[in-house]
Amino acid sequence: MAEQNTRLGILMMVTTTFIFAVQDGISQHLAREYNVFMVVMIRYWFFAAFVMTVASRKAGGLMAAAATEQPYVQAFRGVLLAAEICVMVAAFTFLGLVESHAVFACYPLLIAALSGPVLGERVGWRRWVAIGVGFIGVIIILEPGFGVFRPEAVIAVVSALMFALYGLLTRYVARKDSAATSFFWTGTTGAVAMTCVGIWFWEPMSQSNWIWMGALCITGALGHFTLIKCYEVAEASAVQPFAYLQLVFASAIGVTIFSETIRTNVAVGAALIVAAGLFTLWRQRVAS
Repeated sequence: MAEQNTRLGILMMVTTTFIFAVQDGISQHLAREYNVFMVVMIRYWFFAAFVMTVASRKAGGLMAAAATEQPYVQAFRGVLLAAEICVMVAAFTFLGLVESHAVFACYPLLIAALSGPVLGERVGWRRWVAIGVGFIGVIIILEPGFGVFRPEAVIAVVSALMFALYGLLTRYVARKDSAATSFFWTGTTGAVAMTCVGIWFWEPMSQSNWIWMGALCITGALGHFTLIKCYEVAEASAVQPFAYLQLVFASAIGVTIFSETIRTNVAVGAALIVAAGLFTLWRQRVAS
C-alpha cells in the first residue's frame, strides 16, 4: 500500500510541476502586456478565495485555520512569498522561462546552506560540497567576466534567495502550526499585501487576456490542490526530487511557445544545480 501511495504521490508531483510550468508561461505572457503587480494581485485574489474555501470546509472553519501563536512570522511569510512571485515573474519578462528556472533551481541548495544558521540544523561536509557544486552551476549560467553577463540574471538569483527564506520560515512555523494554518496565512496575507500595492497599477485588460488571467488563476489553485494531495499520500522526501521536472516543463514551454533557446552554459549549469540538489535531498533523507 505504501508503494502504491508513493507512486500516486510521484504522479501528483509530476502533475503539479507541469501545472506550475503552464502557470509560469501564462504569467510571462501577461507580464509582458501588463504591470507585474496587477497580474500577481489578481492571481492572489483567486488564490485567497481558494484558501478560504478550503479552510471553511475543515473542522473549526476559518477561525481554526487562522489560529496561530506566531502571527507576525506567518504574516511575513505570506508577504515574502507574494514579493518573491513578483520578482520571479519580472525575471520571466527579462530572461525568459529557460534561464529564470535554470537559476531558480538552486533554491533547495540555498535552503540547505541557510538551514544551519537560521534553524540550527546540522549540515555535513558532503552537503556543503554539493552546495558548492550547485553554486558553480549558477556561476556557469551567469557567465561573469565573459563579457556577456546580464545584470537581469541577478533577478532570478534574488527570487531563489527569497523563496529559500520562505521555505525556511515555513519549516520554522511548522514546529507550532499545522500546514492548513500556514496555507491560510500564505494566501490571505499575500492577497492583502498585493492589493495594497497592485491596485495602484491597474490597467484595462483585453477580453482575450482576461481569459488568460482566468487560466492563470485556475492553474494556480489547481497546482496547490494537487500539491496538497501529493503530500497527503506520500512522504515529502520521496516526491521532492521530482519537483525539478518544473525546470524541464518550463524550458519546453519557453522553447516551443516563446521561441527561447537553451544556451550550452545554461544546460551545463542547470545540470550541475539539479545533480547537486538531488544529492542534497538524498543526504537529507539518509541523515533523517
